[in-house]
Amino acid sequence: MYFTDRADAGERLAEALRPLEREHPVVLGLPRGGVPVAFPVARALGAPLDVIVVRKLGVPSHRELGFGAIGEGGVRVISEDIVRIGRVTREDLATVEHAEEAELARQARRFRGDRPRVALGGRTVIVVDDGIATGATAAAACEVVRAQGAARVVLAVPVAPPDAVARLRGAADEVVCLSSPPSFRAVGEWYRDFSQTADEEVVSLLAGAAAGPAPGRAAPPAVAVEVDAGGLPLAGDLALPEGAGAVVMFAHGSGSSRRSPRNRAVAADLNRAGLGTLLFDLLTPAEEADRANVFDIEALAGRLTDATGWLRRRARLPIGYFGASTGAAAALWAASADADIGAVVSRGGRPDLAGPRLADVRAPTLLVVGGDDTTVLDLNRRAQRELRCENRLEVVEGATHLFEEPGALEEVAGLARAWFARHLEPWGVSAK
Repeated sequence: MYFTDRADAGERLAEALRPLEREHPVVLGLPRGGVPVAFPVARALGAPLDVIVVRKLGVPSHRELGFGAIGEGGVRVISEDIVRIGRVTREDLATVEHAEEAELARQARRFRGDRPRVALGGRTVIVVDDGIATGATAAAACEVVRAQGAARVVLAVPVAPPDAVARLRGAADEVVCLSSPPSFRAVGEWYRDFSQTADEEVVSLLAGAAAGPAPGRAAPPAVAVEVDAGGLPLAGDLALPEGAGAVVMFAHGSGSSRRSPRNRAVAADLNRAGLGTLLFDLLTPAEEADRANVFDIEALAGRLTDATGWLRRRARLPIGYFGASTGAAAALWAASADADIGAVVSRGGRPDLAGPRLADVRAPTLLVVGGDDTTVLDLNRRAQRELRCENRLEVVEGATHLFEEPGALEEVAGLARAWFARHLEPWGVSAK
């Protein structure tokens, strides 16, 4: 079994874990790569998502050999057998533990910010990683979670070697592994895209999950669709809440796809406010390989226009655009030729790349930029002067280009929600 990327692996893993939904579990992702896999699992199960920060305690003379592990809340798991075999002295133990405690605190603060750790006492806890090689870290995580009070521990991974799966059955109450190939050599071999997960992506996913559903309304599940863009099939995810008054189409940019965790977090927020969303890939996988295609704004805008026609035939609802990076330029370019687009929101966008088309945009346009994203902020200010429609520039203070800072993405979602609510208000969209 091969996976497109970690988000794809998480969605497939979520299906296998569906029976656990009735246990109201907590989902914990092992940083960094486990969190993008855990995010769709938590979303599908309606479960809280948190990060499980574990630091292995290595024997000083043989660091790869762990004699124990520590976790948050002062949890400490020690293997007395390995301490004895490795001849670890009390001084060694104290020195290693002190160093790892500092790193554990730093990582927890970096990933979670000021949010409290999700309590595990008496809960079913699903520990998720993007794959397993030796299983040492996963085993340590399971032990730490149990020591933190979990009533039942489930380890869930997309891929792992058969021998590691067998060993881990002793650390967890249940192991869910989608693929256990006998020819296993490395986790990355089973992914088309196994690029490194950045700290910023982990922070963004956890912040988006922590925002939680709005009271009284849950985000609807997205349905996989094939968008017809002028005869070219493009993969997409369409979510239409019951009674949706409008639909927002997401135009991704700079090589991002419909699986962008930031755009997905914003889309979920809009869904909870009663807006439908369509996230789809403007480029095919083959086209993404050529970086020049990402900056072909006219071509991207053409795809967006064709996809808009497809959506109008499928759902007769008012349409707005949400664009990020170069996708924002494509959204504005497309809106300049379509007077029926109700509103446009740009997140960290490059509206300047729409050039002379800016003056022809009639849709009310909101430009959202991070205060510390100085170059892009300057480009947005210049582009704003070219707009003739109703427009506003909102600066999220202290935020950088990806809005990975605690609370930054939530602010973007709130601004977008309010903008669409105001300009799509005749169709009953809620600002709450």
